[in-house]
Amino acid sequence: MFGKRYFFIFMFTLALILAMSLFLGSMGEADTWTPLPPYNVLWPLWSPALSPINPITGVATPLVSSLDSSTILPTQPGIAWNPAISYPYLLFNVPGGLAYYDPIYGIDLWPPNYMTDPFTGNPLPIDLPYGWNLLPPTDPLWIQNNVPIANLAYIAAYQGYAQQAYTYGLPANLSGLDPWLVSLTYPTPIFSSLLTPAAILGY
Repeated sequence: MFGKRYFFIFMFTLALILAMSLFLGSMGEADTWTPLPPYNVLWPLWSPALSPINPITGVATPLVSSLDSSTILPTQPGIAWNPAISYPYLLFNVPGGLAYYDPIYGIDLWPPNYMTDPFTGNPLPIDLPYGWNLLPPTDPLWIQNNVPIANLAYIAAYQGYAQQAYTYGLPANLSGLDPWLVSLTYPTPIFSSLLTPAAILGY
C-alpha cells in the first residue's frame, strides 16, 4: 500500500518538476517574429535595424505597425515573411506605395496577389503555423546573398515606378512631356542609403 502511495507521490513530483521546467524554459525564449496587419505577415524582431530595442520597455519593437500598400518604411529594405514560403520578401518604398522583392519573381507592388481578394481587393490574412513567434530567424547566408541583389533590383526599378507616379499626376495631354522632371520629383535613393546584410543581421 505504501509502495503505491510513494510511487504516486514520486510520479506527481516528477511531472510537476517537468511542467515547471518547460514553463520556465519557454519564458526564457524571446519571440523572433511578430505578425503585422492587415495581411498577418511576420516582421523580424531579431533584426536590430528593423526592430530596435525600446529603451523604456527593453523589448524589440518593429519600425512599422502595419504593412499595407501605403506603408512608408523609415529604413529599407524591410522584411516580411509568410512562413508557408521558404524565404521572406524584402520591402522597399516606391513612389505611390510599397514594393517587395521576391528572388524568383523580382520587384512588384505590395502585397502579393494571393494576399488580396481578387473581387473586392480586401486583405486575405495568411494563416500562421503553431509556434510562429519562435520560428528561427532568416538564414544569415540568405540575407547576405539576396539583400545586395534586391537593393540593386530596387534601384533599377525605381525610375519606372517614379515615371508611373509622375504620369498619373498629370493631365492626359501633358503626360510624358517632361520625363526629365521625374528624377527631380522622385529622385532615386542612393545605394548607400539602403540597409546592408550586416546592418539587418546586427553584426
